[in-house]
Amino acid sequence: MFSNYLIGLREGLEASLVVCILIAYLVKTDRRDALKPIWIGIGVAVALALGFGCALEFGSQELTFEAQEALGGSLSILAVGLVTWMVFWMRRTARHLKSELHGKLDAALQMGTGALVATAFLAVGREGLETALFVWASVHAASDGTPRPLVGVGLGIATAVFLGWLFYRGAVRINLAKFFTWTGGMLVVVAAGVLAYGFHDLQEADWLPGLTDKAFDITGTIPPDSWYGTLLKGVFNFQPDPTVLQVTVWMLYLIPTLVLFLAPVGFASGKGKVKGPDEQGSRPSKASQS
Repeated sequence: MFSNYLIGLREGLEASLVVCILIAYLVKTDRRDALKPIWIGIGVAVALALGFGCALEFGSQELTFEAQEALGGSLSILAVGLVTWMVFWMRRTARHLKSELHGKLDAALQMGTGALVATAFLAVGREGLETALFVWASVHAASDGTPRPLVGVGLGIATAVFLGWLFYRGAVRINLAKFFTWTGGMLVVVAAGVLAYGFHDLQEADWLPGLTDKAFDITGTIPPDSWYGTLLKGVFNFQPDPTVLQVTVWMLYLIPTLVLFLAPVGFASGKGKVKGPDEQGSRPSKASQS
């Protein structure tokens, strides 16, 4: 549940920040007439993400067991690739997010209503589709038959919306560089488990060999149905009897990805801290006041 809460929080906060930055900019520049197209684009993006998630869930139920495992494994690998790209991209661009969105919105305002809808749709839709795919892959990997993963995602998104509202009101200042570094590192660990389970799905679909070659088996020490076994499964997608291929893929992804992600990126002290949209810019120096 925690891993899915983290997914909902991180992806939801990205979308929330995008929405509040766009809306705050229009309000500050006295372009409230452009708010309706923005909300239309956001609504279409949310509907598309929900539809995509439903299509993945209900469409896969009509397939054979082997086809379900092949689809689940393939989409899990795709989801991990997208999430990995996303965490690196967001860590690099967090401090420029506001200015980048303002530039796109200025261009859209000059082009008309359709461009405004497209701007909001593209800005929010990417996060929505990534969230739907990665959540589906994570829930598929958990496969414990309970609604807890979806509850975790819902709570994460609700928290993100609340933080986004506080950000819009100027009640909080979010250090995006630190936030996306910490949550990105945790999400890389989650993604490693999803990736390993994706390869296990491909083994069960007979796309890859080695299903019976176990790296170790500690089900006696950590029973899958125990509270701690369930906790490890829910947070890290831990499996007490993984195959050699699963362990190999997990290590080959996790170690180099974490090393690259946690390497210094040149953020100086204080950089990456983004003020709420209602906050004013820096005060003029004494020299400029004189």
